[in-house]
Amino acid sequence: MVKKSIALLGATGSIGMSTLAVVEEQKNPVVLASAHKNYTSLLHSAYRYHIPTLFFTGIEDKALQAKLKSENPTIKIYFGETELLKALEEENYDLALNAIAGSAGLRYSYAILQRNKYLALANKESLVMGGHILTKMLSNKPILPVDSELSALSQAIGKHPAGKIRFLHLTASGGIFRNLPLEEFNNITPAQALQNPNWTMGAKVTLDSATMFNKALETMETHWLFKQPYSKIKAVIHPQSIIHSLVEFVDGSFLAQMSKPDMKLPILYAISRRKRVKSQLVKTDLLSLPPLTFREIEPKRYPLYYLGLEAAQAEGIYPTVINAAVEAVSYLFLQNKITYLQMTDLVKKALDEQEPIPNPDLDTILHINTQTCQKVLQYVK
Repeated sequence: MVKKSIALLGATGSIGMSTLAVVEEQKNPVVLASAHKNYTSLLHSAYRYHIPTLFFTGIEDKALQAKLKSENPTIKIYFGETELLKALEEENYDLALNAIAGSAGLRYSYAILQRNKYLALANKESLVMGGHILTKMLSNKPILPVDSELSALSQAIGKHPAGKIRFLHLTASGGIFRNLPLEEFNNITPAQALQNPNWTMGAKVTLDSATMFNKALETMETHWLFKQPYSKIKAVIHPQSIIHSLVEFVDGSFLAQMSKPDMKLPILYAISRRKRVKSQLVKTDLLSLPPLTFREIEPKRYPLYYLGLEAAQAEGIYPTVINAAVEAVSYLFLQNKITYLQMTDLVKKALDEQEPIPNPDLDTILHINTQTCQKVLQYVK
C-alpha cells in the first residue's frame, strides 16, 4: 500500500514533533514542513526524516536567509507566509496537518481546503474564527480533528446519527490551578501558569489550559465539526486526563474514548483518516491507572471559559474578538505587563467595545483579529 504524503505546518511545536514520531513509525513521507523561526529544530528534523522542502514564516533577516540556503544545498528552503500559502496551493501532498499556533493558522486551513485536500486540524482558531466558512468548503473530505478531545468525540460518535446524541461531554484537566485557593490567584506568575499537570504543550496552549479558555475554544470547534447546538455541548473537569471525551446518547448510555495522555494517538487517528492501524507508540496499562474522577468547572476559578461560551453563543465576529483578545492578554501576562486576574477584565473590555458583525467573511475576520490584538495591547500602554 502506498503511504500518503503529508504537509506538516508547525513542525517544531509539541504537536509537530509528535507527528514526526508517528509518521516515522508509519512510514508516511513528509513532503514539506514549516516553522516560524526555529530553524535549528526544523533543519534537524529535515535531515532525520528526509523532508525535502522547508518554509520559515517568521525569518525576515536576508543575511540569515542566505546563510541557511547556502549551508543546506540539498534542501529547498523558502521564507514568508506567501511562499507557504503558494506551496499549499500548488505542491503535491495528500494530507496537511495544521499545527500552527494561534489565529495565524486560519489562512492556511482555508488554503488547504481550497485544494480539496484532507485537513488534519490541531489549530483550534481555524474553526473558532472561521467555522462558518470552512465547513461550507467541505465536499467529500471531512476535517480530521487532532485535538485529543475532538478526536475522542469523533471516535465515540462513530456512525451514530446526530439525532441520537443527547449531549457531547468534553473533558479538561483543569490546568495547574485547579486546586489553588482563589485568594492566591492575584499572585500567580507566568512561570506558574506555564506548567501543566498532565500534558506537554506550547506556552499559549498551556496558559489557555490554566484559564480553561481552551475548553471554550474546543466547545466552538465541537459545534462546527459535529453540527450540534451549544445547548448540547458540555465540559467537565477530569483531572486524570484518561477519558478524553464522552458522548451521551438519547437512551442514557455513554461511549468514551480513553488512553493515557499522549497526543500521538489522536495524530495517528487523523493521518490514518479514522482507521485503526497498528502502532506501538502509546500503551495504556489499566491496572496502573489512578481512580477516575469528575467535577464541575467553577465560574470564579475559570471566568474566561464562561466568557468564551458567551462569545460563542453571540456568534458572528465575537468568537474572533475574544480569541484575539485572549492572544493579546496572554502575551501581556507572559511579559509581566499585567496580572493573571487582569486578563479577564481586558478581554471583557474588548468584547464590550465590539459592534456586532454577523456572518463575517475571511477578510473581515482577519482585519478584526488584527485590530482587536492591537487595541488590547494599547489598553496597557
